Formats: sequence, structure tokens, C-alpha cells
Amino acid sequence: MPTVSVDKAALFKELGRDYTTEEFDELCFEFGIELDEDTTNQERPDNEPPQLKIDIPANRYDLLCFEGIALMLNVFLGRKPFPNYRLVQPASGQLEKIIVKEDTTKIRPYVSGAILRNVTFDEARYQSFIGLQDKLHQNIARQRTLVSIGTHDLDTIKGPFTYEALPPKDIRFTPLNQTKEMNGEELMAFYDKDRHLGRYLHIIRDSPVYPVIYDSNRVVCSLPPIINGDHSKITLDTKNVFIEITALDKTKLEIVNKIMVTMFSLYTSEPFTIEPVEIISEHNGETRVTPDISARTTQAELSYINQCCDLNLSAEEVSKLLTKMAYKARPSKTSSNLIDVDIPPTRADILHQVDIMEDVAIAYGFNELPRSFPSKSGTIAQPLPVNKLTDIIRLEAAMAGWSEVLPLILCSHDENFAWLNRKDNGNTAVKLANPKTLEFQVVRTSLLPGLLKTLKENRYHTVPMKIFEVSDVAFKDLSLERKSRNERHFAAAWYGKTSGFEVVHGLLDRVMAMLKSAFITGEEGLENTAVSESRYWIEELDDPTYFPGHAASVHVNIGGKEQVIGSFGILHPTVLENYELKLPVSTLEINIEAFL
Repeated sequence: MPTVSVDKAALFKELGRDYTTEEFDELCFEFGIELDEDTTNQERPDNEPPQLKIDIPANRYDLLCFEGIALMLNVFLGRKPFPNYRLVQPASGQLEKIIVKEDTTKIRPYVSGAILRNVTFDEARYQSFIGLQDKLHQNIARQRTLVSIGTHDLDTIKGPFTYEALPPKDIRFTPLNQTKEMNGEELMAFYDKDRHLGRYLHIIRDSPVYPVIYDSNRVVCSLPPIINGDHSKITLDTKNVFIEITALDKTKLEIVNKIMVTMFSLYTSEPFTIEPVEIISEHNGETRVTPDISARTTQAELSYINQCCDLNLSAEEVSKLLTKMAYKARPSKTSSNLIDVDIPPTRADILHQVDIMEDVAIAYGFNELPRSFPSKSGTIAQPLPVNKLTDIIRLEAAMAGWSEVLPLILCSHDENFAWLNRKDNGNTAVKLANPKTLEFQVVRTSLLPGLLKTLKENRYHTVPMKIFEVSDVAFKDLSLERKSRNERHFAAAWYGKTSGFEVVHGLLDRVMAMLKSAFITGEEGLENTAVSESRYWIEELDDPTYFPGHAASVHVNIGGKEQVIGSFGILHPTVLENYELKLPVSTLEINIEAFL
């Protein structure tokens, strides 16, 4: 959930009155956002006015800046109508053009643009303009990987513009706020250690071509998604703003464009006017004009809204409530049960009538909705089966004298593989594309690294130590939509002056007995197992994680289906050395989802 800081006095001026902290907190609640902090009575940096820090839902991109918050609260309070955003033609009669070259399909295929004419900036507006770009980059743009925004002083460059993809050595320009001209390779080396831009270099660094936008004089406007050129940088004196946006995702590209222009067209000489840009893609014939700020028209069922909110409103009443949330709504002429709704260009989050229903509930007032419980909608919550099973095992291990720990689910690649004497085949672990530190490179595929790191940090405490964890691990699974899956495991570790092998074995037996899975030996025991019964046995295991001859795999037969669910044993001395443990350790890890 993004947090937006706004000037308290400026916002209250826009809203037409001063609020106490409690009053504004209540207003935020009514509108569906949350006041996180009021810094009025706190120490602040020199000359910083009191700030309101507001938590914004992640889907409300139109509320990520001062202008959006002030506008939508004024519409909600009925102080102002929602603006009529308009596309206007330039004085010359010819739209500016961005000509897209075919090679851009190799790196970042989509581009969009817009122009804000005769803008008046001051320091607060300028900072809000930059801040909105940053918030969009972090949120919908996913750290610039999907979308990146470039803004330029149009009076310093000349169209038509070209969007190209060239080898790094062929791109030369002076980056923003620098004095030295660099090519693409030199720029990558220069910003490699930069705390701000260094984290974005990986997006294009390994590509044979880099995306670049030129003006008609071959002046580099930007090298997306890394940095703009210094030649066309925005200042407080900028009057005409050229916005170019490149992306991998066409839908998000247009959403970002709409949010940028609708928020800051407020400051044009003719408010809420936007000059479009023509995108010409000769290689695929997809020429278009951007942005498209026309309202999307949809329909919502009156009965659905009333049923979900337990209300009995008329179509006219619902339409009036939707006006408070910036919609244009009216009863449908085709059916008394339908409402025609025009969705404004700022509301990309409206995907279904359930979203419209939610806004009706907000406009009506969540605290004013009928309290039907328990006469009409009484229900009893139940845990998911895997969570219920987890709680049963957790309680059983705790009653057996073991202490539960909750390590982080991320670990280094070495901790997950090499330190356990395991090899990574490349098809197992979910790896982070751009980890912050070496400690957070992969999502764990085993609970053992977390347990052993816990023992390492507490190795000078009294022994023996008996710890356990019941939690998820993750594996790559390309057959699934998200290309990964979770698996619930139970693991335990004994650390003491003796191996503790028999203690860990005893914990396994206790947990399996609690799961009504009986221990069997030999083929005869398995043959006598009924189809509906659960049985388990152990077999000697040769695994480099464990000391040779002191490990076993755990097998179960549930409903006639045999599977290996885990292993236990005394850890190999090299594993202990990797985790800086001086005493023997025995561990157990099993997959408990087999018992669901």
C-alpha cells in the first residue's frame, strides 16, 4: 500500500476548510483511504511544513499525488464536479509524432506520448510532478520493468521524434544532471554503483540493443528505462511538457499516460486540456493517437448492488451516489434493473460491477450500511484444511517440548544448496531477479536453512536446543499459471552434545501417530495394509546432507498410494561447518500435504 505525503495546509486550502486530525482521519475512512500520520506535532526537517501521510490502496493510481487526492476528495464532498478532460489540437494543426522503428520489438516494443501546453510550475507542483512519476514507477510499473516515464521541456527539442533500438556504443548523450557525454556502455559503468539508478540497469544491460528516443536533430531525449538526457530536462521555468512513455505492457502503458496527463493538466493555461501525440509504427501498421481519455461505458445491475449492500436504493439514488465517486451514471433506458455508468479515464481499477458496487457502498457510507448479522448472514469461519493440519502438528510438537521458530522465507543461494551439500539443477528454486542483498536470493525449497541459521545465532545458549517450524517452501512449476507452487513442510532440528538422532526419530513417530499413520516393517506389513489406512516406514538414505549411514527417508502409503515425504538424520560435518555449529545436529523434514 503506497504512502503519499501531502502538505497539510495546502490540502486543507484545496478542501475549503481546516480539519482536526480526528476529522480528517474520519474523512479518509469514509472515502476508503487511511490517514497514517500527521507530522504537525513532530520534529521535522528544516522549513518543512506539517505533512499528512496517507495510505493509498495499491489500485488507486489516481491518488498517488497531491492533485489526485485533492480532486477526488472535493468530488466526494460535493464541492467540485469531476473535470471534463479534453484533447485539443496544437496551434499548428499538426500533431507531434513519435516514429517507432522495428528494432524496438527486440527490447521494449510499446511507446506512448502526450503534451501539456503552457504549464505553470512552482516548487510544490514540480515536486509533485516528479513524485507521481516515482510512485508510478514503483507501483504499476514494477520498478520500471514494465513501464518507464520520460518528461521533457518541449521548447528545447524538436519533433518528429523517433523511438529506436541501437547497440550501446552507438548511443551517445549527456545524462540528466551530468556534464560529460557518454555512450551506452560507459553509462552502465558510470551508474553501476549509483544507489538510485543502479537498481534499474539490469533491465536492459544484457540486451544487444538499448531503447532510445531521439528528436529530429538526433538529440537524445532519453534512454528508457534508465535516464533522460540533460538537454531536455524539466525546470520550474518549463512551459510545454513532452511526455514519452515506453513499456512492455500496452495496457499499463496507457494507464500511466492517462494518470500523468489527467493529474497535471490542471496546471495548463486552459485547465484539463491535453495535446495528443501520434504514434506511427510503419513496420506493423499500428498507428494511433495517444492518450485516449474518453470515458469507458459499462453497466451495473441495480439488484446486484442492493443485494451486496443489503440496501433498497432506486436507480436514481445509486446514480447520485456514484457521482460522489467521479462517475457519470444514469438509469438505463433498456432495463429498469440496469444502470449505465461512464468510468472516468482516471479509474483504471474499475474492472467489474463489483468495483462499482464497492464505490456505491463507500459513497453511501460503510458505517451506515444495515447490520444484518446474525439474522440474515450469520456464518462460521473455518480454516483451510492445510492450516488446520498445520495447527495440529504445531501443537503436538510444542507439547513434546520443542520450541517453534519463524525464520525468513528468503535465503541466499548457498544457504539453500551448497551449504547443505545440495546441487541446484536450475529447475527447483524460485530466484529473485534483482535481490537487495546476497541473503535474499531465492525462496527457500527447504526449511532446514532457517532452522540452522537460528541455531547458529543462538549457538552459545544452553544445550540441547530443540526447535521446529511448520511453514511453506516454494518450487518452480512451469505447468502452473504463476510458474511456482507452495508446499507445506514440517521440520525440526536438535542441537546438543549428543547426536539426538533417536530424539528426532521419536518426534517423527509421535507426529505420525497423531496423524494416525502406523509404523510398519517389511513387505508383509505393507501387504496387510487396508486401502483406507495410512502406514509409514523408513529406508536407509544416501544423501550428502547427512552423515553417511546415519540418515533415512520417510515413506508413506496412504490409500494405496506410496510416496516419499521427507527425510531425517545426523547432519554431515561440512554442513555444520558451513553454519558455524560446533556440536552435532540431527534434523527432520517432511511434506505434510500428503496427509490432507
